[in-house]
Amino acid sequence: MADALPDAPFDVIVAWAVPQHTVMRPVLVAPGTTIEQAIVVSGLLREMPEIDLSVYPVGIYGKKKPLDTIVRPLDRIEIYRPLVADPKESRRRRAAHKSAKAG
Repeated sequence: MADALPDAPFDVIVAWAVPQHTVMRPVLVAPGTTIEQAIVVSGLLREMPEIDLSVYPVGIYGKKKPLDTIVRPLDRIEIYRPLVADPKESRRRRAAHKSAKAG
């Protein structure tokens, strides 16, 4: 299989998930495109005004990255919502509930 041309556009996916639905938007970008640019090109910021890139962290395949990170072919760019509950506190509550049921 031949390698892609270095200046050829390539596909990435921009993902946004809320409890009600998930959006996985394929986007064709040029080499040198940043995460922020790919998100803008995807149109999600126009369609989902609740997305605030100054507040919501972003990443690629579950690893947080800065907005100026250059994307690579087939990257899945993820926009993360703020956590509603602290995960440590949630685990404590579940453990306390479980031990109360056992006792």
